Amino acid sequence: MKKIIENGGLKLHLLKTEKYKTNTIVFKMKTPLTKENATIRALLPHVLQSGTNTYPSITEIRSYLEELYGAVLYVDLQKKGEYHVISITMELANEKFLKSDEPLLEKGITFLAELLLNPKTENNNSFDQQIVEKEKRILKQRIQAAFDDKMRYANLRLIQEMCKNEPYSVPVNGYLEDVDEITAQNLYSYYEKSIAEDELDLFIVGDFDENEVEALVREKLSFTERNPKYVSKAISHKVDKENVVIEKQDLAQGKLNIGLRTNIRYGDNDYFALQVFNGLFGGFPHSKLFINVREKASLAYYAASRLESHKGLMMVMTGIETKNYDRALTIIKEQLKEMKLGHFTEDELAQTKAMIQNQMMETIDTSRGYIEVLYHNVISQSNFTEELWKEKINEVKKEDVIKVGEKIQLDTVYFLSGMEA
Repeated sequence: MKKIIENGGLKLHLLKTEKYKTNTIVFKMKTPLTKENATIRALLPHVLQSGTNTYPSITEIRSYLEELYGAVLYVDLQKKGEYHVISITMELANEKFLKSDEPLLEKGITFLAELLLNPKTENNNSFDQQIVEKEKRILKQRIQAAFDDKMRYANLRLIQEMCKNEPYSVPVNGYLEDVDEITAQNLYSYYEKSIAEDELDLFIVGDFDENEVEALVREKLSFTERNPKYVSKAISHKVDKENVVIEKQDLAQGKLNIGLRTNIRYGDNDYFALQVFNGLFGGFPHSKLFINVREKASLAYYAASRLESHKGLMMVMTGIETKNYDRALTIIKEQLKEMKLGHFTEDELAQTKAMIQNQMMETIDTSRGYIEVLYHNVISQSNFTEELWKEKINEVKKEDVIKVGEKIQLDTVYFLSGMEA
């Protein structure tokens, strides 16, 4: 059973099910992504989970979570299209399976309210100085880690080049040079602003009494009404000229990443055909990229494609030897052309559809995966259920995939090359 309840500035999503042995709480805060707010926003959830006025240190927070039968708490940042999303997740044992009458879900919701509404402060207008400085150091390490991991770095650089003047080019963790400017005071001011203005969604999944949970949320998590900010849904992007960027570093394996504009996003009618196109092109081990670039030509250590559904992009990622750049690029372009011409069999189409369905079933097999699938509807302001998803994927025909191919344009080729070239 799914139920959505408006509660002031918070939208409460209740998913009552006996499928999972735990109860999961996920709180999400969403706002348009900007260069100005990305770094301070990336710091905020880590500071929130580091101390409250009742539990002023990480040690005390962990100790309290242990008392709740080892409850799990973590924060996460995501870029969903041109939105920046903060997630705070709690997983708790369901008291129905314990020999205790302790109201764990109630305590979990109360603790979430503590994190969000009673963070550890100094003088009521500043976060705790020590916590902020410690988390700033960790944020710098997190940003630096993206440069050290060359697979992530290549993906980051492709997006920066491809979406140069678009908010999507902003990294989810912000910028190293902006970290030092953050103070305990200006972070607290940003916190107050985001709590008052962000689009807020709370998902609770598990086996519980809905009326009790709703009453508890109304009591503990009260937020003012707001008009959330939305980014434009227009995504038509004409590619006038293919952009090629080659960067050299001292590394053994080159990274050839390619960005394509699909001009289709989650919620559009032909989104399901795009899913099938991506599956056939580079989404699975039987796809054209995997078979032709990796297996037959033995050119790549890995070769795959994925969609950024809320931005209308498709990314091709390959790891190759620097000397194989021209040949690998030629084969990738050939496979894209083959897809656009409909050079795939009905058997391959059926296999791809079955694998997409299987992938979806695996995702919703966990409560967190299920919440992520449902949150796509919040981002896209659509209402796809898992039943509708299944039905729409099954309905995709060969001509639908070819039609989708007509909209896909190759935008940017980014190659992180080794020095041997």
